[in-house]
Amino acid sequence: MRRVTFLRLLTLSIFSAMSATAAESSTNTCFELRTYYAAEGKLDALNSRFRDHTTKLFAKHGMTNVGYWLPLENTENKLVYLLSYPDKTARDKSWAAFQADPEWVAAKAKSEEGGKLVAKSENRFLSPTDFSTITYAAADAPQTFELRTYTTGPGNLEHLLKRFREHTVALFTKHGMRHFHYFTPAKGEPGADNTLIYFLAHASPEAGKASFTAFRADPEWIKARAASEAAAGGSLTVEDGVKSELLKATDYSPVK
Repeated sequence: MRRVTFLRLLTLSIFSAMSATAAESSTNTCFELRTYYAAEGKLDALNSRFRDHTTKLFAKHGMTNVGYWLPLENTENKLVYLLSYPDKTARDKSWAAFQADPEWVAAKAKSEEGGKLVAKSENRFLSPTDFSTITYAAADAPQTFELRTYTTGPGNLEHLLKRFREHTVALFTKHGMRHFHYFTPAKGEPGADNTLIYFLAHASPEAGKASFTAFRADPEWIKARAASEAAAGGSLTVEDGVKSELLKATDYSPVK
């Protein structure tokens, strides 16, 4: 009997340790949102390099290709993409190995024989919120993705996250929007204390517009917004603090 009890306790201890490790791994996942501004006339060549070389080399070096998008109104020749890694240390090791890979060095040199493809780039390290979720239906093509960025006033990020956690996400679902990750900038990153970044998926730009129109008129949303702003003493976001950009997935994006 004592042996059975001991084995049972041992099994529970091992299971608890595995669960804690899995939870820690999930919590520590590092996402990186990168934006490339292609040099004039080089966007097609940049996409070709990603399609033919870069994404495969990212995977080779332990990076997860999450999604690649182009803005619907791409006046700045942008490519937006999202990668993930087990943690920040793994990210740094992967990038160092990728940049030193002879195959990448050769592909980059070949693609830039007529000039550099990227005029400038930006990146942000992101951490998933505790309510981050994915409900997009990959088979329902074509998709229109929407990248939304909220900037809050001082001390208001927690109010905003609470409103999303308790009301906004469910109301988005109610009005036909599909979710694709919710983030805040990682600790120590610019905007970590005042920024929420997330993706939604819509069947089309028109469908997205109709969904938001219905959402904003929903009495439940109006009530939740009023309550959250009363608790915070005013609007949770700064003036012009909500940015939205409609995107379409590239043909080589894992997410379509």
